[in-house]
Parts: sequence; C-alpha cells; structure tokens
Amino acid sequence: MATEYLGIDVGGTNVKMGIVNAESGNITNFYSHDTGSWRSSGHFIERLGDAIAVQLKENPEVQKVGIGVPGLITRDRLYLVEITAIPEIDGMAIIPQLRERFPNHEFFLENDANAAALGEYYFGEGEIPEDYIFVTLGTGVGGAAIIDKQVFKGGGGNAMEPGHMPSRNHKVLERNIGKNELLDLANSMRQEYKNVTKLPADGSISTTGLVAAASEGDDLALKIFDEVGTMLGDGLVSMIRILDITTILIGGGLSASFDYIMPAVTRQLEFWLTPYYLKTLDIKRATLANDAGLLGAASLCF
Repeated sequence: MATEYLGIDVGGTNVKMGIVNAESGNITNFYSHDTGSWRSSGHFIERLGDAIAVQLKENPEVQKVGIGVPGLITRDRLYLVEITAIPEIDGMAIIPQLRERFPNHEFFLENDANAAALGEYYFGEGEIPEDYIFVTLGTGVGGAAIIDKQVFKGGGGNAMEPGHMPSRNHKVLERNIGKNELLDLANSMRQEYKNVTKLPADGSISTTGLVAAASEGDDLALKIFDEVGTMLGDGLVSMIRILDITTILIGGGLSASFDYIMPAVTRQLEFWLTPYYLKTLDIKRATLANDAGLLGAASLCF
C-alpha cells in the first residue's frame, strides 16, 4: 500500500488540505476553509489544528504532515516570520505548537513557492533535473530554486524572492507584472492604442480576456504580453547568471499566458546570455496548476 501524507496549503483566501498518495499524487479527503474566519477568531493555529485533527482521525495511517505558507519563515522551518497575507500569525511557533498537540506525527513547514517547486519534481509531468528554478506568476511573483532536489534556503532561510528584484519604473518586478499591475498596464496601453483590437476601452480588461485575445492574434494583447515577457526575461537572466541553473519552470495563475510571454522572454535571454547557458536552457510551464500548493506541501514529507 502506498504511503500517504497530509498536505496543507495555507493561502490568504483559503486553507486547503488533503490526503496525498505519495506514488500517484492523487488527492482524497480534500477540504478547503475560508482563511478569514480563522483569522478573525484570533486563534488561527488552533483552528488549523482542529482541521488537522479531523483529517488525522479519518486517516489514521497518515504519519507526516507538510504545510506550505505564503511568506517568510525561520531557517530551522519551525516559526513563522512574516506572512504578509495573514499578519496575525507573524512570529508564531507553528511547528512546536502542532508537535505538542500531535506528538505522534511529524510536521514539515516551507514557504509555499518552495513547496510548489518541490511538488513539480515529485508529482509533475515529464522529467525534471535535480536543479531548477521555479517562478510563480500570480497576484505577486514568487520563486524557488531546487538544488540537488533540496530547497535552496539562502543565508537566513528565505532565498529566492524574484518578485522583489529591482525592475523598471522604479518598481520591483511583481509591482510591474503581478496580476493587478498587468491589468493596469493593459488598460493604459489600451487608452493609447489607435488600431483595431478586441480589448475593451472602458478599463475592464481581464486576464482571461487578455489571454483569449492573444490566442486569436490580437496585436495589442500580444504587445502587452511582450512587455511582461521582457521584464520577466530580464529577471530570469539575473537568476540564471547567479545560480547557474538553466531549467526554468513557470507556474501560478498567470502561467496561462506562457505561450504569449515566451517570445519576449526568449529574446531577452538570447540577448544577455552566452552559449554556455543557452545550449542547456529549458523553459517550460509547470504542470500541477491548482494542485501545486497541496501536492507541494505533501512533497515536504519525502
């Protein structure tokens, strides 16, 4: 019988959890809870513990629990430091508290982007080498580096925050290409655009509308994604040069635009990188989609 782990993906909107089969990656007993009510209770970790207790009671064979959180944690992976989306839990001793409540179980904590990156190795489609860079495009821009199948922690434990690299317009990268900023860019480019386009001029452009227009060859939509790809490409050049890793996985909600940002990303990489890097360069879309957080959390148990 295959080993099973409890994976928990703590997000600003929802906390998702489920039992993950270590061989197939199948998720059972899926449960999602609104993060807001646990926050307002003032007892977030206790409520999380209650939900864990139900899962462990229903699945007595599960011994290990992996938890992904959206923010900074201590290098020893025991305490929360800065969880921007859930500031009430900053500084909390999450792992010691859970170990005290569930002494017969093992708990593993990781940043959510790091967890999702690891999940791609164990559960993603296709072969991935043991060293790769993972970038998530969504409301923000997250990232991770996996080196020798291990999360690269950096000095203090929170390496690889590509969204906070300096970028254009006196802004960090995620303030240029995060979801809201992408839509601001699209609406402002639409105002100045004089040719025919499917995109609305009333400031109501959506990410799905952008992707749909680009898929039909809409010139303005492609120009918008070209801007995004250029800024992302420049960021990737820095990561590749510093880490000497040439396999890049792109995930997150905005990865639906992968095909339309790639021409500009490729153009920047070919401009800045030498043949040493270009001959092994492999950029692909991550495959776990909405399950990345949960499967990633479970993969911390390996």
